[in-house]
Amino acid sequence: MKFNFFKRKEKDNTPKTLFQKLKSWVLKIIKWFFILSIGSVIFFRFIPVPCTPLMFSRAFDNMIAGEDIIWSHDWVAIENISPNLQKAVIASEDNLFLTHNGFDVDAIKKAIKTNKKGKRIVGGSTISQQTAKNVFLWQGRSFIRKGFEAYFTVLIEIFWSKERIMEVYLNSIEMGKGVYGAQAAAKHWYGKSAANLTKNEAAGIAAILPNPRKYKASNSSAYINRRKAKIQKLMYYVGPLKY
Repeated sequence: MKFNFFKRKEKDNTPKTLFQKLKSWVLKIIKWFFILSIGSVIFFRFIPVPCTPLMFSRAFDNMIAGEDIIWSHDWVAIENISPNLQKAVIASEDNLFLTHNGFDVDAIKKAIKTNKKGKRIVGGSTISQQTAKNVFLWQGRSFIRKGFEAYFTVLIEIFWSKERIMEVYLNSIEMGKGVYGAQAAAKHWYGKSAANLTKNEAAGIAAILPNPRKYKASNSSAYINRRKAKIQKLMYYVGPLKY
């Protein structure tokens, strides 16, 4: 009996059905989604994020409304962002940031319970989740978007350090109308660099994050001043920044 190991496999010329073509198309899309998503997360582990979908969305809204397009964004390394601001956002947005793996289950359960009451919509997103949303996704509250948010949150927790997540977060979030990132916010609200923010100033920026287009970090309302005071107290419990 003879075996020809080098014999070329005959090509199957059987016409593909519509289902087979659709299946092949879907598998290709899934494959390239994983390749591009993982590749982009690894890429932005080392490269500054120049812009985000939210920045374009806000600019488009301004254009449609016939308003001036305001887009202030200056990337700075985390070494040039005051530890006061880093502690302030942890205290106000995600007190377990340094220890969790991307998700705060208790905060999510609490948000779901509160939202069921229908009084107001609150979120249970961690800093990691917010970073994933801001950098890679569109705005919204659909289950599909939340699913992608969870996926990208897992990816950045795998490929990025906590310090990198904080660096990208503080350089990409909205901190005022058309103001994005710590450096632009420090200049806009206090006329100084992000490296020189005091505890009170850092707490002021953190206090407006739930709605930075409505509230002011300086010359604040009584409500924001109360939030500032509370955040400054909570900053004490954050402790040293051990990323």
